[in-house]
Amino acid sequence: MDIKFLFQRFIQILFSPAKAWESIYSEKRPLKDTRNSFLFPLTILVAISAIAGSFFIANRQLSFIYSLFAGLKYFILLLAVIYSSAVVLKEMTYALDLGRDFSVAFKLIVYSFTPLYICLTVSCLFESMIFIDILALYGLFIFWEGAIKMLNPPGHKKMPLLIATVITVTGLYIAFSVVLNQITDRVFYAFFA
Repeated sequence: MDIKFLFQRFIQILFSPAKAWESIYSEKRPLKDTRNSFLFPLTILVAISAIAGSFFIANRQLSFIYSLFAGLKYFILLLAVIYSSAVVLKEMTYALDLGRDFSVAFKLIVYSFTPLYICLTVSCLFESMIFIDILALYGLFIFWEGAIKMLNPPGHKKMPLLIATVITVTGLYIAFSVVLNQITDRVFYAFFA
């Protein structure tokens, strides 16, 4: 894991997305660098925040195992949503005649989730601050900038791409969240309660 890369890319994607996408486009880093040095550390941060928030604030009457399940749930949720969204985005770009590159789709999704990582870290730690999750919508702008640079869609395909991606990511997030909530609750109450 490259901490310097993580910090620089994190700051750049939040405060200067157009410049960040220029860097991403020109450097041609392999997919594993994005996964290992950006996605995993931020997903683990959200999971740790969920564990701490659940154990120290939200569910103090339940055992620590429940808090571990809460962290595991967020870790799996983010990875499942990101990977499945990238697969769907790859197919959408193919249908829109914009190429069929999983690496590009994966980078677009991972970096566009940056505001969500921050929002989830805060709202998982302090459950009463769930309203902060609305700031994750800034990820739409980051996605827009990235799609323009990485895919270069013609004007009439930009909005359908954005709308289809938003519907896909939102639908997958809700579906995976519901399923993982049911699984983790059933497993905890069946074996650990």
